[in-house]
Amino acid sequence: MFDFEGEIAIVIRRSARRVPKEWALDCVFGYSCFNDASVRDWQRHTHQWTPGKNFDATGSFGPYLVAQDEAGPPEDFHLTTRLNGQIVQDALGREMIFSIAEIIEYVSTFTTLRAGDVIATGTPGGVGALRDPSLFMKPGDRVEVEIPRVGLLSNSIMAG
Repeated sequence: MFDFEGEIAIVIRRSARRVPKEWALDCVFGYSCFNDASVRDWQRHTHQWTPGKNFDATGSFGPYLVAQDEAGPPEDFHLTTRLNGQIVQDALGREMIFSIAEIIEYVSTFTTLRAGDVIATGTPGGVGALRDPSLFMKPGDRVEVEIPRVGLLSNSIMAG
């Protein structure tokens, strides 16, 4: 049950702790594309999601790191995930449940952020596990996560 999860990756510029959301974007170096590909049957083994999120070669990141001033405001990002050329996720940054600034504010309450840390923002609606019928990736598929001005991440799915 190998599922796609297109996400925005935030790369931290400098160390920060307990950052108010009004200053949170000052901590951002840049952005990239992320596919938090999840093995749903393992993710559901316990209340913790760790097993389904940490299989070898399942998460992809890149191919570019775009500086914040070049990427534009994150609320204007348009994230699209395609599976074999078909759009399966399509959302704007302003539609996120929590803004980039709110995510940084929250994460910095329980851990010190360091330069180079990456925060994956979470995925918009449309994941395969919640479709009827379910739609999972399989060997031979191609998944793409695209954010204009940030990049296009493209991966072929291979048997493990």
